[in-house]
Amino acid sequence: MSVAQAIAQNSTPLLEMRGISKSFPGVKALDSVDIALYPGTVTALIGENGAGKSTLVKILTGIYQPDGGEIIVEGEPVHFASAEAAIRNGITAIHQETVLFDELSVAENIFLGHAPRNRLGLINWGGMNARAAALLTSIDAPVSPYMRLKDLSIAQRHLVAIARALSVEARVVIMDEPTAALSYKEVEDLFRIIERLKRQGKAILFISHKFDEVYQIAERFAVFRDGRSIGAGLLAQTSQDEIVRMMVGRSVDHVFPKFDVAIGNTVLKVSGYSHPTEFNDISFELRRGEILGLYGLVGAGRSEFCQSLFGITHPSAGSLELEGRLIEIRSPADAVAAGIVYVPEERSRHGVVLQMPIFQNFTMATLGRTTRAGFLREAEEFALARRYAERLDLRAAALSVPVGTLSGGNQQKVVIGKWLAARPKVIILDEPTKGIDIGSKAAVHAFMSELAGEGLSVLMVSSELPEVLGMSDRVLVMREGRMAGIWKREELDAETLVRAATGNP
Repeated sequence: MSVAQAIAQNSTPLLEMRGISKSFPGVKALDSVDIALYPGTVTALIGENGAGKSTLVKILTGIYQPDGGEIIVEGEPVHFASAEAAIRNGITAIHQETVLFDELSVAENIFLGHAPRNRLGLINWGGMNARAAALLTSIDAPVSPYMRLKDLSIAQRHLVAIARALSVEARVVIMDEPTAALSYKEVEDLFRIIERLKRQGKAILFISHKFDEVYQIAERFAVFRDGRSIGAGLLAQTSQDEIVRMMVGRSVDHVFPKFDVAIGNTVLKVSGYSHPTEFNDISFELRRGEILGLYGLVGAGRSEFCQSLFGITHPSAGSLELEGRLIEIRSPADAVAAGIVYVPEERSRHGVVLQMPIFQNFTMATLGRTTRAGFLREAEEFALARRYAERLDLRAAALSVPVGTLSGGNQQKVVIGKWLAARPKVIILDEPTKGIDIGSKAAVHAFMSELAGEGLSVLMVSSELPEVLGMSDRVLVMREGRMAGIWKREELDAETLVRAATGNP
């Protein structure tokens, strides 16, 4: 019997959500959606940003209350009035942005809020550390329960988040973009853990925009679009093209719309750029209209190098020339003044102010253009923001709403628009499509090509091989803080880049 046949015969869901609806002022986030999760099975929840996936997860974990519909666990209706109620029913979530505390130990993070107690009601430290160690061992996590979280890598933090989820005897495990910041090896390790959870009979909801991962790890799928259920079934019986059409209502034929652009003269020349701990001896030239991909494994020093170019950190050696003129970047303000801007990887933390209106996020880097006699002119801020919102096809109810209400793809458009308003010569895009859906990816890629066509020089950091291969004119590979080589577009293939990034000949 095939896997697909075995899954198909498993017709009794562990958890069902039937006719779930949820509205916010001016927005119907979910409109009578359905989803079923089965024991020992990974169900992929697929949809564009803004499709309602996050709202569904928040209802399932007790953060939001639905306006209508019901949740059924093992045949019985349940109501999650709070996050604690969801946890008591065995529902736990591992989010893309792990909510953990740097100064606490691993064990304290795992059992935060439900630490074992002794007869006096005090925390049983020995028992807590022993149980934490057992949980970490069960998922092959090479982490001590006594370590401080701040001393762990991103991948190790994910393992702690998984151990925390398992510490409450979860029956349903939600994984929201769990591989976004992981290397290939770390993704393989995570998938081995997921296979172990499946053997334990846990139902897993897996949210990802990476189709290769979805098809590798999941058996079932559910597709949402614009807050509605569009389709569900077995992945083994459904093609990727069919799922894309369900997601976006159309075929996305050109995810990597790379335009032919005449490459001009050198705009940025980097010579011997080094940092005491992060990278060493990086040298290259970036030309007008060129998209230079920067590839490497997590920890290779790519983001750290780009942050140094933007003045966030300071190099210990090396020089920069912009259009033939030697420049010194001591701060982000220096970089912006010179014409270098940086779209960060963590857009929600470093790219936008979530509580501020969209129009103010668009203009915060160029306030001098909307200020008169020391006073901000709101009408001019709106006009500037509207210009870039229209150019980027921003999807928002109004420019006055907080940017935190936008989907990830639309937040990314705000960050890009903010820096385009500064009229840069060089734009650094650090993981520009991280965590955004296939339709938004195509839009970001098309806009990237347009920028190059207008003469902007683009330095694109990406961990996704299809994106690097599809969008780059040349690719610089970094390994362990050093350059492993530069390849022209016609020389590019996935095996070459992976070998260079891993150091395997």
